[in-house]
Amino acid sequence: MTPDDSAAPNDVTRLLADLQSGTDGAADQLMRVVYRELHDLAEHFMRRERADHTLQPTALVNDAYLRLMGQRETSWQNRSHFFGIAAQAMRRVLVDHARKARAGKREGGERVTLDESVAESPQRSIDLIALDDALNRLAALDPRQARVVELRYFSGLDIEQTAAVIGISPATVKRDWTFARAFLQRELERA
Repeated sequence: MTPDDSAAPNDVTRLLADLQSGTDGAADQLMRVVYRELHDLAEHFMRRERADHTLQPTALVNDAYLRLMGQRETSWQNRSHFFGIAAQAMRRVLVDHARKARAGKREGGERVTLDESVAESPQRSIDLIALDDALNRLAALDPRQARVVELRYFSGLDIEQTAAVIGISPATVKRDWTFARAFLQRELERA
């Protein structure tokens, strides 16, 4: 399947509406339109993984897209919402992959390195499963802060883009980002 580079953001929103209404071929057409951006997002995720990781960006896109298409009850709002959910799906694929690897090895999980914008010490390598567990604990306490982390760290969105996706002010995103980073760092130090 080759990407369609001529698609406008409105095309994605229209295709998501077609998908929700059950239009034949909407899922395939959507994949052609969003593939390149999904692949770029997957490459962003994979840059944070160890060099010898067995999952490749193309496989990550395919696995995440299958999960997205399996979410028939999702009410797709727009293009930004779709890519935010796609980032969550990619995160889930990577965490599931790490859990399977851990179960197979019966030892520590796959390691990722948080960049300076998330952790105070960028050289510190953390367990992807520990990060996921910490993010789930944060989501139980403050779902919006967890969403900010997903969009900023995992999706690579900036403050303004994150604010637009969630529908809050950039100042609120900055505040949530600061508190969420502190919470996650504290949780990861305990792990």
